[in-house]
Amino acid sequence: MNQDELPSADQRQLWNRVRARLKTAVGEDVFTSWFARLELEEIAGEVVHLSAPTRFLCSWVQSNYADRIVEAFRQDDEAITRLQVTLRVNGQPRQRPVVVADAALAQTSAPMPAQPLPSATVTRIGRDNAAPKGDALSGSGVDPRMTFETFVPGAANEMALGVARQIAQAAANNTVTFNPVYIHSTVGLGKSHLLNAIAHATQAADASKNIVYLTADHFMYHFITAVQRQSALGFKEWLRRVDLLLIDDMQFLQGKSATEFGHTLGTLLTGAKQVVVAGDAPPRDLEMLDERVRSRLSGGLVVPISGFDIELRRSIVQRRADQATARFGMHFPAPVLDYVARAVVSHGRDLDGAVNRLVAANQLTGELITVPLAEKTLGDLIRAHDAKRVRIEDILKMVSRHYKVPRNELLSARRSRDVVRPRQIAMFLAKALTSRSLPEIGRRFGGRDHTTVLHSVRKVEQMIKDDVELAQEIELLKRMLEE
Repeated sequence: MNQDELPSADQRQLWNRVRARLKTAVGEDVFTSWFARLELEEIAGEVVHLSAPTRFLCSWVQSNYADRIVEAFRQDDEAITRLQVTLRVNGQPRQRPVVVADAALAQTSAPMPAQPLPSATVTRIGRDNAAPKGDALSGSGVDPRMTFETFVPGAANEMALGVARQIAQAAANNTVTFNPVYIHSTVGLGKSHLLNAIAHATQAADASKNIVYLTADHFMYHFITAVQRQSALGFKEWLRRVDLLLIDDMQFLQGKSATEFGHTLGTLLTGAKQVVVAGDAPPRDLEMLDERVRSRLSGGLVVPISGFDIELRRSIVQRRADQATARFGMHFPAPVLDYVARAVVSHGRDLDGAVNRLVAANQLTGELITVPLAEKTLGDLIRAHDAKRVRIEDILKMVSRHYKVPRNELLSARRSRDVVRPRQIAMFLAKALTSRSLPEIGRRFGGRDHTTVLHSVRKVEQMIKDDVELAQEIELLKRMLEE
């Protein structure tokens, strides 16, 4: 063969024959997932040089199919004994070998043993070592500020914090204690912080660990992208080869992605891989998941985080104020900290926001940080949370009880009048009493489209205008939910 052309016409014809052999041998689905995006760069003597568009595909081919590819080439040219796969960036191969497989392996009857993926191709900690743009297998960015050292402990979260520390220590020592672990609470109480902290601590103890942190929406995005790219098998195998899987905002997982999570969870637990999940409701209330998956989550360790008491809120405010003092040199008097801890009762993010507002007010106006400044600056924040924070789950339970309709019927596709009307009222209440967006409400009501929610809201608004008795009934439900 002419080795000067890259590749020559003869080499391209050989590569087409090899591709046809591989497709016949492994089938259409496997070929599409693993071989369709490989390109021949050159054949130089005994070495075949292929390229792939992602690091993951390079690693997977080298670990599982190098021998088969070499054997397919040897049917035409027995001089070929080695395979080299490199990463293709912007259409050009990067001249760094990923694997060299000796053809002697291809001549044995036993398959080539799978090798661990290099940690850099799977571990997604922070943004600096994120996957190249366009790589469907990149994880969600981990916040470098969310560590165990920056987590403020208290009675409300001490159990969750203790479990999180134990998970990180066990993962670093290649052991599993509780599995799976499910942490749940309302928004802003520290679930995401603990998942990030577990990831940071585990990687700090053992940088070779394959750690994947994904929010539920990223999980869905990656799965859907993999299906569109016809590489769903690759996505599944990638997840099943991790050492520590962290899934956040579980309540937003919907559709086929929820089904795929169930399969992944079962495989990881069977292989004793650590799984930690966080959501805003207990596992039994995650209606989007199969009953078997909810049962698996419930059968692990379920850890709730309760609402913050005054002592914990005061500790959080003190920590944030100390950080602002160290950075800007300003002074937070104790009465101001006490006032913020008493007045802002919602969650940790609002406490952070309160301190940030006081810092901004001080810098912009030059006023000293005092209780009167706090009253003036935080007035809308405090008034916004004077009433009880209503959750969609509370609305579903109230409407189910009031109209004697099972909760699962409200989330189902049933269209009978005795179900549709309570469902529409529940959606109306969710829009009126929570800060959730229409798409979020739709997801919580069985994965419905936001236009369905909008139609329900407008329908109930019209019914209230036309039916005084219904208007009084809905107003009663509102008061009961806000009590």
